[in-house]
Amino acid sequence: MGHFQVISHPLIQHKLSILRRKDTSTKDFRELVNEIAMLMGYEVLRDLPVEDVEIETPITKTVQKQIAGKKLAIVPILRAGIGMVDGLLSLTPAAKVGHIGMYRDEETLQPVEYLVKLPEDIDQRVVLCVDPMLATGGSAVLAVDSLKKRGATSIKFVGLVAAPEGVEMLQKAHPDVEIYVAALDEKLNENGYIVPGLGDAGDRLFGTK
Repeated sequence: MGHFQVISHPLIQHKLSILRRKDTSTKDFRELVNEIAMLMGYEVLRDLPVEDVEIETPITKTVQKQIAGKKLAIVPILRAGIGMVDGLLSLTPAAKVGHIGMYRDEETLQPVEYLVKLPEDIDQRVVLCVDPMLATGGSAVLAVDSLKKRGATSIKFVGLVAAPEGVEMLQKAHPDVEIYVAALDEKLNENGYIVPGLGDAGDRLFGTK
């Protein structure tokens, strides 16, 4: 199976515990999602390639490292994925942002795609597909399908909280996609919510019910 990693830094664990509390306000929830995404980004981007560049310090000329060519795209799955974008952009301000919109069909409970808007050169970019929750895995699989259909070859999925079922489904469908989460939770309940989870990330981010 592809690379799967739980990024369990103490700062991330601490912020995630506050995020999970049901009495955390919309404002705090939104800030925490971005902060955790940024802290995760540090680890997710660990393998970015670097190249030598000649610079001049106040003392001398010297050869040092800079990030090489490979451009980035951050692609949130709407709507909750939007909550993680700014945190990642604060690390990589030059990244382009795409969007993939999905809703869950009430009858079939399957995800349906309604919007795909990506940078034109998506095939030349390392894509970070972001969604706070990896629950059943259905929307993540569909989002990666969408990205691959449009030429993306280097895709990482970045989420906050995952259920084992979701990780398994995404790994099965797309073994080449690296998966990074801040926590691997216990299970899904009968309504498809992650347990213990944090409720509905979209509603909590945007103050809707």
